[in-house]
This record gives sequence, C-alpha cells and structure tokens, in this order.
Amino acid sequence: MTASTPIRQRRPRRSSLTAKQAVLTLCIALLLSIIAGAFELALDARKMRHEVQNQTQHRLDLVHGTAAEAAFQLNPELATQVVEGLFSGGRVAHVVIRDDFGRSMALRERNVPPDSNWLAHALFGDILHYQEMLVYDLGAASPTQSVGDIEMTLAIDSLARDFMDRSLLIFSLGVFKALAIAALLVVVFHAFITRPLLKVHAAIIDTNPSQPGRWRKPDLSHHVDDELGHLVESLDELLHAFQRGLDQRDQLHQISTIDGLTGIANRRQFDSFLTDSWQRARRSGKPLSVIFIDIDRFKDFNDHYGHVAGDDTLRAIAGALAGVVTRSTDLVARYGGEEFVCVLPDTDLAGARKVAHLIRNAIRALAISHAYSDHADKVTASLGVASAVPASSALTCEQLIEQADSQLYRAKQQGRNRVAWEV
Repeated sequence: MTASTPIRQRRPRRSSLTAKQAVLTLCIALLLSIIAGAFELALDARKMRHEVQNQTQHRLDLVHGTAAEAAFQLNPELATQVVEGLFSGGRVAHVVIRDDFGRSMALRERNVPPDSNWLAHALFGDILHYQEMLVYDLGAASPTQSVGDIEMTLAIDSLARDFMDRSLLIFSLGVFKALAIAALLVVVFHAFITRPLLKVHAAIIDTNPSQPGRWRKPDLSHHVDDELGHLVESLDELLHAFQRGLDQRDQLHQISTIDGLTGIANRRQFDSFLTDSWQRARRSGKPLSVIFIDIDRFKDFNDHYGHVAGDDTLRAIAGALAGVVTRSTDLVARYGGEEFVCVLPDTDLAGARKVAHLIRNAIRALAISHAYSDHADKVTASLGVASAVPASSALTCEQLIEQADSQLYRAKQQGRNRVAWEV
C-alpha cells in the first residue's frame, strides 16, 4: 500500500494554552489579593486606631505638666504655647485649655469640612474627642489639686486621608505581590506542564495518519512517573495499536488483491482497476487499451512436465510481463489459470500493439522448453488487443474486455504465438 502524506489544515490560532492559564492564574491571584487586602486593611485600621489613641495620649501626657502650670499661674502666653504645640500635629481640629473656673485661657481650632465618609466615621468616630483634668503638684507639703482642664478634638478628615494613603500603599503592595506570584506561577506552570503538553500536541499534529506508529514520541524526562508521562505512554500504545490495525488491513488488502502464485495483481484487483481507469478515461477523453495473454498449449505442458514446472513457468511469465509493462499507471494481472491481462491507460491501439509484441518476444526469450507443443518447441503465448476512447465510444467497459478476448481467440485460430487486434 502506498502511503501519501496528508495535507493538514490548521485552524487559526486564537489563544494559546499559556495565555489562558496566565489569565486564569492572574484572576485567581487578584481575587486572593483582594480578599487578603481586605483582611489586611481591617487589621491596619485596628492598628491605626491604637496608634492614634496612643500618640494622642502620649502628646497630652507630654504637655500635661506645662499646661497645668499655665493654668495654675493663669499664664495665657504659656497656655497658648502649649495649644500651638498640640495644634501643629496636623490631625488636631480643636484644642482649648481652661482654668479651674472654666474660663478659656488658650484656644485654637480650625474649620473641619463636613465629612460624609461613613467609613471614616465608623473607624475613628469614637476616638476623636479627648479631655482630661489638669493637676498641679504644689510640693510635698501640699496635696495636688485640679487647676483646670485641657480638651482636644482630632480632625476626622486628616485621619481619613492618612488611612486612605496607608490603604492605597497596602493595596498596591498586595497587587504587586499578586502579579509577581502570578507571573512566577505562569513561568513554572509553563515550564513543567504547558510546555510538555505542547510538545505532545505538536508530536500528534505532525504524525502521519497513515503511519501512526512512526510518530515522534516526545521526550518528557521529568514526567516519567507522573500523569503526563503516563499520558504519553498511553498515546504511544494507542498509536502503535492503530499501526498494527493498519498493517493488518494492508496485509488483508494485499492478500485479497495479489495473486498468491505469481505475486502480481489478481482478478479482483483487475476488475477494480479497469473500472476506475475507464471512468478516468471517460473524464479525460483519453484512450484505454486492454491486452489479453494466453499461454499456448499450457495444459499439454502441465500434463507432461508436471504442475510444479507449470507453476514455475507461470511465475516466470508474470515476471516477463512486469518487466515489459513498467509504467506506474499500467496494470499486469493474472486473469485466471494460464491467462494474463494488461490494462494500459492513456494508450491507443498502436501503442498497445507495440506493447503486445514486446510481451510476446519477452515470453519467447524465456526459452522454456515445450516439446509437446504443435507449433513451437518453446513456450509461447497468443495475445488479443482492444482499445477504445470511453468519452466518444459507444462501447462499455465489459464490451472492451469482450473485444480483447475475441481477438485473443482469433490469434489462436490463426495459429497461435501471435498478436491479433481488430482492424
């Protein structure tokens, strides 16, 4: 069986497995980064609340002594210095120091725009206001006493901005880490999974369907004992099973179309080949010729020399025919018994006559002794030739065979060892 390399048409490549895997990995990484970022933001908000409370209390503790002394001495200048120091932090919206009579000694405040940020109010609304009593120590001889109070209110808009800046930084770092992890996963997945799969895919695509057992089995040395390795081994076994099936089919086809004795085409292949050749000639408008060959007095040869010698003679004549009819488009077949036939596409009657004479001479050149022939001392053959142009002829394929057989009969009637054709 002649195997031809099939023409494989590949569909336009829309998206690769690596691209799909990269997008999927990126989406998963971003989703996880959002979830992790939300959790991290919640922890950071809690941490920021503690920091704000601790820092505010620490600042109040630092100025407590000075503020108490200013209230005790009723010193507005000193109180103003304390208020200015607290107000310079940026997060303060209102600071006031009062004496023990409730009179304001120093006051500093700024207009805070109304903030509709519900999240800021939810996170920091309960830690904005601070007020504590100012206690002045008069010395060991006298007990401490309250000399006034200090009150401070934080600006929620400033806290909201600080929180948003920190949140943006945390979220940006989270996204960056997610992208880095996704890129790493894509590279690792491509190296260990996608690339081997693409090698397997390429090997399958390049496999000749008529010879699947000869596929280029990919070398996956790092996946010998895992699922990919098992997949390749299963594919290898499957393709070799296909190859065995094709070989068996070809073997059966050869058995059914090849003559077992002579090794040339048998009657079955001749019938199929002639029908196909007739249809092709009808489409192309070219001639088609048939030559029938019969070995003269072959029954007498078998009766006197034996069937073993007869089989050897049939094989030798088949070889002689194949040596003359060498075009790949022609066919030499054993028609049955001692009869042979040649089908010559694209050959007119004159060309077929020349081939017939070459065959007759080739058989005589074998010089196989035949002492019991009534017309020659060597094995000879009679040949009948018929030719037609199917596109313009009223003949059928069967009638062409009948013409060739009729001319073969005429060659025998005329004395054998000759070529006959219809004039």
